[in-house]
Amino acid sequence: MKFGVTIFPTDYAMNIVDLGRALEERGFESLFIPEHTHIPTSRESPWPGGPQLPEEYRHTLDPFVALGAVAAATKTLKLGTGICLVTEHDPITLAKEIASVDFLSGGRFLFGIGAGWNFEEMRNHGSDPAHRWGIVRERIRAMQQIWTQDEAQFHGKYVNFDPIWSWPKPVQRPHPPIMIGGNSPGTFKRVLDYGDEWLPIMGRGAPIEEQIAELQRQAKERGRAPIPITVFGARADSETIERLGAAGVTRCLFGLPPAGEEKILPLLDRFAAAMLSHA
Repeated sequence: MKFGVTIFPTDYAMNIVDLGRALEERGFESLFIPEHTHIPTSRESPWPGGPQLPEEYRHTLDPFVALGAVAAATKTLKLGTGICLVTEHDPITLAKEIASVDFLSGGRFLFGIGAGWNFEEMRNHGSDPAHRWGIVRERIRAMQQIWTQDEAQFHGKYVNFDPIWSWPKPVQRPHPPIMIGGNSPGTFKRVLDYGDEWLPIMGRGAPIEEQIAELQRQAKERGRAPIPITVFGARADSETIERLGAAGVTRCLFGLPPAGEEKILPLLDRFAAAMLSHA
């Protein structure tokens, strides 16, 4: 099993480039960061995590700028979005951003995606929340064409463009892995339709072992190989790590608070000790 961390990269947290170096020095495999372009002040959409939206949601750095900076300062660390809100992006521009990060990092980008929960945020980007997963699917399909074809085109309900040229292409072939986030009833269908991996949050829904078994059963029925799984929110203790390993989890992500290095570095050392004890 591989080990990484996830953090909100804010303007008041430990510098994301310094964090990337610290992770690589300690032997971590990956760094995942979330995305919010903004938070509408209306606050109509309830946050799934509780009644009070944490401060860091209003302070996140752009994930592609941040990961590009980390890429330049590291050599082996994989760089993931956890998650990219595809509903907030033009697919031609997003395909270019992802291909550029993958190209500059030598093929280290991991594309975790979702539709998002903040309906006002989506609407500000011109996306109708009622059709958010249909929008995500078409934008992913369109980007797959851009990444794999010299002259890409796409004609759908939400995305439509005639043949285009767009380089660079991603280093990874056919493209960086598309990791579908979520624990909702429709998630497995999406993973098996246009995803490469599953990106669940631990502690949501049925026990993780049951969810994994059901996904792999459906994958086998579809003629798919076992689906790689990256779990968010894992605790850094032996029982949790052993449990996830036994369930077939591919990658375990520990959560970091958006804090300064005086809090982050001791946590990294504790996470690294847990990681090394299960190497």
